[in-house]
Amino acid sequence: MIIVFLIIYIGFILNQLNSINKQLHKRLSENTRQPLNVGLFNKTIIKLASNINHCLKLEEKRRLDSINEQKQFKELISNISHDLRTPLTSVKGYQQLLQKSDLDKEQLHNLQIAQKSTDELGNLIEHFFEYSYLITSNIKPNLEKINISNLIVECVLSYIGVLEEKNININMEKSPPIYVRGDKDMLIRIVDNLLNNCSKHSLGDIDIKIDYDKIPDSKNAKIIFTNPISQNSDINVEKLFHRFYTTDSTRNKSTELGLSIVEFLVKQLNGDVGAYLDKNTKLLSIYFEIPLFQ
Repeated sequence: MIIVFLIIYIGFILNQLNSINKQLHKRLSENTRQPLNVGLFNKTIIKLASNINHCLKLEEKRRLDSINEQKQFKELISNISHDLRTPLTSVKGYQQLLQKSDLDKEQLHNLQIAQKSTDELGNLIEHFFEYSYLITSNIKPNLEKINISNLIVECVLSYIGVLEEKNININMEKSPPIYVRGDKDMLIRIVDNLLNNCSKHSLGDIDIKIDYDKIPDSKNAKIIFTNPISQNSDINVEKLFHRFYTTDSTRNKSTELGLSIVEFLVKQLNGDVGAYLDKNTKLLSIYFEIPLFQ
């Protein structure tokens, strides 16, 4: 009788543990917030379930607190961005008024330097706002089949005006349609940021190449942007994607946040980024890899 009682007792305990396991699995699979329920049978199991419920409640509170903190952070970034844009717009307005006034050659030169610095500050504010939004918004990419060749051509065409002003040409090898698995908006932003970076720092024409293995088991397409840089440039390609990486410590000239945004978006698409510098020819190549659509 004792053995039978023990077998029945163990059976009840296993049944309770199995019930707890099923309820936890349901919480995970159905994303519910239902607390665990157990029968009034074993004090130890009841205490275990009570402690699990307490942990789940604390975890839910932390999750909600984190969501609120992210929301407050987004609002803070938005307010800071607005507060920075307002005086910057005012500064630009006064600069335009000064440009219309009678200035000597030296004054005009100084004004142009100030305008250039103002434009750089405006770009930095925009990138700061964009980067902060991206890392806190938890955006999920909408993965689909995309012709990366056509997408790059469209981005280049939309950028022709900026490039013509700087007398920069785009050289792009013709390639067959190459389809990748990615988010169209993210890929456009990636290519635009790379074009913007090249146009700012290039001393000549920009070469764009889509490199991919033609073997059946190839997994990635590699898009490479190459441009000549100054012979005096001392770029650390390993730090090129770091936030506020400075290439010229004497003048504190940074690459801004454009490449950091590129790295973040590419990682979201399960890709990779990198760069390499040919020290002899002073050609800087920045690339990103994106999974092929298979």
